[in-house]
Amino acid sequence: MSEFSTADGEYMAQALRLARKGIYSSQPNPRVGCVLVKKGEVVGEGWHQQAGGPHAEIVALAMAGTKARGATAYVTLEPCSHHGKTPPCTDALLQAGVIEVIFASEDPNSNVEGITALQDAGIDVRMGLLVAEAQSLNEGFFSRMQRQQPFVRLKIATSLDGATAMADGNSQWITGSAARADVQRWRARSCAVLTGVGTVIADDPSLTVRDESLETLGRQPLRVIIDSRLRTPATSRFLQLPGRSLIFCIDDANRASLETAGAEVFKVAAAAKQVSLPAVLRGLAELQVNDVLIEAGPSLAGAFLEAGLVDELVIFQAPHIMGSETRRMVTTRHWTALHDRQALEIKDLRRVGEDMRIIARPGRHKSAPV
Repeated sequence: MSEFSTADGEYMAQALRLARKGIYSSQPNPRVGCVLVKKGEVVGEGWHQQAGGPHAEIVALAMAGTKARGATAYVTLEPCSHHGKTPPCTDALLQAGVIEVIFASEDPNSNVEGITALQDAGIDVRMGLLVAEAQSLNEGFFSRMQRQQPFVRLKIATSLDGATAMADGNSQWITGSAARADVQRWRARSCAVLTGVGTVIADDPSLTVRDESLETLGRQPLRVIIDSRLRTPATSRFLQLPGRSLIFCIDDANRASLETAGAEVFKVAAAAKQVSLPAVLRGLAELQVNDVLIEAGPSLAGAFLEAGLVDELVIFQAPHIMGSETRRMVTTRHWTALHDRQALEIKDLRRVGEDMRIIARPGRHKSAPV
């Protein structure tokens, strides 16, 4: 492990703050920030805004100009050394005369190989500074590269007694306006928003980011529908809106009308006569989806949980009781005993307007009996 000074930590923390500026717009690329420092002075800084645009290092070098010669580059992710949509960042750093590169995390993309390229050119390279923070900022990208599936978040809006709708399906609105605005931010940072055909038929959702104040640079998440037998109406609202709409099925006999309406239909493997959820996630990873936000009914939400496919839950809990004639948070048909319950680790707990927001991560798939 390299030795880092307090100043090193401060510069890398600034690079991480810059990286976060791309949280709504850099997908499918990782969020990356860069700070160039020469003799204790920041001479350049930048972040990656969107795929196809200049990487963080290039933006910082442009700001620094000739002052980059002899500087140290603090980068939140290993600089790339391959040609993608843009030239290699390692070449740009070398040509600018940077003498040292400190980065937080290695890039999980095996094509990058920035360490080797820099070291072969005689550049001093150190890594591992604020690595956990850098990887946390790009959990979806790391998940896609290392597990070949996106990072999956399950969003649930519920009353204090765990109801998500009345028995007749009425659920507008359980939570307040602040919580609903926060959901827009979770959508904006995701590559895809996923729901089931039951929600499409019942609610006719748009599945879009509607908050124009979020710096998405015009990007909308993919709209993903799980619809085993293609019951999605061709007149559905989400099919009338800009952006891509994907429908995963096992029976594609009705695909023509949906494709005419603008949907992209994917026939995948079946599991218990339903769409295989792991197959959907693998397919989304192949489409460069880093993060999926599930906004579904209790059956599909429960199916993802039972399959152990949920990486994080975002639960908005409203301060009221809806009573017994209601629909629950999840339907879990195979959890019938106390020891089947899912252990959770609370990562964050805070008020959002009048509601409470709980962010939790699943522990072991099933809790040990007590």
